[in-house]
Amino acid sequence: MTPRQALSLAALLAALVLAAPASAATTWLCKPGPKGDPCTFGLDTTQITPAGQPGKVVEVRRARERKVDCFYVYPTVSDEKRPQATKAIGPELRAIARFQAARYGRDCRVFAPVYRQITLQGLGAPATVTPAMRESAYRDVRSAWREYLRRDNDGRGVVLVGHSQGTFMLRRLVAEEIDPSASARRRLVSALLLGGNVLVKQGADRGGDFKRIRACRSRAQLACVVAFSIFNGPVPEDARFGRTGGRSFTAPVAGTEVLCTNPAALGGGSAPITPIFPTRPFPTSTTIGLANSLIGFPFLDPDVIETPWVSAPRVYRATCSSDAGADVLQVSSRNGAPVLRPLPDPTWGLHLTDANLPLGDLADLVRAQARTYAARED
Repeated sequence: MTPRQALSLAALLAALVLAAPASAATTWLCKPGPKGDPCTFGLDTTQITPAGQPGKVVEVRRARERKVDCFYVYPTVSDEKRPQATKAIGPELRAIARFQAARYGRDCRVFAPVYRQITLQGLGAPATVTPAMRESAYRDVRSAWREYLRRDNDGRGVVLVGHSQGTFMLRRLVAEEIDPSASARRRLVSALLLGGNVLVKQGADRGGDFKRIRACRSRAQLACVVAFSIFNGPVPEDARFGRTGGRSFTAPVAGTEVLCTNPAALGGGSAPITPIFPTRPFPTSTTIGLANSLIGFPFLDPDVIETPWVSAPRVYRATCSSDAGADVLQVSSRNGAPVLRPLPDPTWGLHLTDANLPLGDLADLVRAQARTYAARED
């Protein structure tokens, strides 16, 4: 090929790229405005005892001015019978948004994109999952993030909320789209990256996944990360979370460890936590709802509760632990509360409860950080 032909070919390829259609608009699971948004419903809450008996009803109202947004990426929940999901919105997606994201609507507008995640079937048969599938899932999240910034953000602060596969998506998004940019970091209120093995340098608050963004160590801190995985007993050597390598979902990186921040005691130590769950259980028509008793209070009779939410203040206690080289949030029962059973087996710990056992503390942290952010920007 002559130089002239090479230049002509390059020009043709460039023209084809410029003429290619833009990526499809995001499908939103949650977004302010549309009716039937699973992230928008009443917030009134019944407090229950450790035995599940109803007590005080607390009226909860949304902030008059929600000056920050929450960008939520859900965990592995798709029931589609294929290794990679489509962008169809099934009942399991609506349910997980209700369980994990809706509570933050008290203090932020919630945006949750649908992405072509690896399904429960794909999780159980990893040989059927290709790198291209994982890449397209991430591209969906990144495209949604960029669309949100372009069309909806208008300079507002943002809280990132992810769990499990959602956290793995957001770890990369933060590393590539936020951590390197001073302006993007200034917009970041915090990142709640739960159940996803966020890495930091050993003995440090940053330096693994993120060079500049640190762990949250006070309620007044902004542009920081809360990350943990919950266990309530010894962490197996082949645990999925809290360790790197082995059967975990994180490759070993020399000189790093998994970050644990206790949302009830960011500065360290032990503190009571407040579980919050929707009263209406996860639909038993879904795989997760059918198989897992940890989705919802296992000791609750929903027929005796009239509010959309239930909470159990101070019935569990949490502390970050590094025993036996595993960095996890250890939770213990108090006042006769049930001892929860790891599911689907001990290598997962209480992974299914990561977002809800300390939800009261996480939501209160977001409220405090949102106020700090608004005061800084005013």
